[in-house]
Amino acid sequence: MALTVPPPRVSPEDPPADAYQNAYASWYGEVLGWPVAGGAPARLVTGVRFDVLELPADAGERLLRRPVATGPVALAGRRMRFLVAAGSADELEGLLDWLEWGGVALDLTALGAGGRISAPVPPGHPQGSPRGAAVWLRPPEQGCEALLPALPGPGQGAGPRHGGAGPDLVRLVAAAATECHRARLWRRTPLRAPSPAGPQALGEREAEGQPLAFS
Repeated sequence: MALTVPPPRVSPEDPPADAYQNAYASWYGEVLGWPVAGGAPARLVTGVRFDVLELPADAGERLLRRPVATGPVALAGRRMRFLVAAGSADELEGLLDWLEWGGVALDLTALGAGGRISAPVPPGHPQGSPRGAAVWLRPPEQGCEALLPALPGPGQGAGPRHGGAGPDLVRLVAAAATECHRARLWRRTPLRAPSPAGPQALGEREAEGQPLAFS
């Protein structure tokens, strides 16, 4: 079932919502060649050029600070979406079992064939970002699908299919599961105040339209 971001709130001076959505769909379709579902809001089709690994934003923020290679990453409200190779969604349950996370409530999900996600604001978009819209933390580039985290092929070690060191789905899922579990425990400890870079600050920066930079 697709997860979508509520329609953004705009002021009378802002361009009509359709202007944003049409521009988004044009950029994704013409520049990246990604399939876009018709209608508004603009939605990207998963399971064709990429799948999506989704987790809570507080866990995702910590994951981005770990030395684990990723592909493009988007923030949509309180959820963070990591793009992974097409077909990866079907592997998530088995990977979690293999990594001994099976049966643990992690709030870590995957979206594959037939799914939809709200289209984040294209990087450098001249119309800017409407309030509440999904945004890229690590934006996509042409050809990025070839380097999305994936399972190694037969006889290959970790890394992209052309043989170098790079994104590996097993490592990404293992790190994501760990951070989801830690975030869940953190939320159950009310006496701990969030750090300046924690999930509360993340949400405040996003609500105020401030940039969210992750190396």
